[in-house]
Amino acid sequence: MVRVGVLGFQGSVEEHIASLSNLEDVMPVVVKTKEMLNKVDGIILPGGESTTIGKLLREFDLLDELKKKIENGLPTWGTCAGMILLAKRIVNQSETYLDAMDIKVRRNAYGSQLDSFITKEVIKEISDEAIPMVFIRAPWIEECGENVDILAKVNQNIVAAKSENIIVTSFHPELTNDISFHRYFVDLVKKSN
Repeated sequence: MVRVGVLGFQGSVEEHIASLSNLEDVMPVVVKTKEMLNKVDGIILPGGESTTIGKLLREFDLLDELKKKIENGLPTWGTCAGMILLAKRIVNQSETYLDAMDIKVRRNAYGSQLDSFITKEVIKEISDEAIPMVFIRAPWIEECGENVDILAKVNQNIVAAKSENIIVTSFHPELTNDISFHRYFVDLVKKSN
């Protein structure tokens, strides 16, 4: 049984917990404290508002501890705002948060809430079937470092990538009934333990 945490300050926390609950040998855990962070085998940083989540990470004194754990190999998956939190560079913003993945991200790259959309793509690393992708005020990756593997593009924009123990997606797999991305992440967690 692996314990997979979902950072529980804001965003699609319940949806990730529900998706993880559909997988065998997984105990989903909402993480809001250092104590809870120290008990998980992997963590998901959900979509939401990256500025708000970043502020709460500091207020709850979790930012440095989480950064250290990721640097030491904790399997981590950032969806949407989570991708922004993990990026080393953010377009038009000097402040970064966890500074963990060698990517340059553009916030709200797809526009406002009204510009949200759903598409389907096959991501070979994840599934042979097309996966539904929900984009809501989504970022995209403008540049990747040499240690970053691109997993998916939509309209030539990088929307999913992986680097060692970190995965990021612009889109929200937790807002669909497809759990293949969650299964993929849980398999990474199991391999690292």
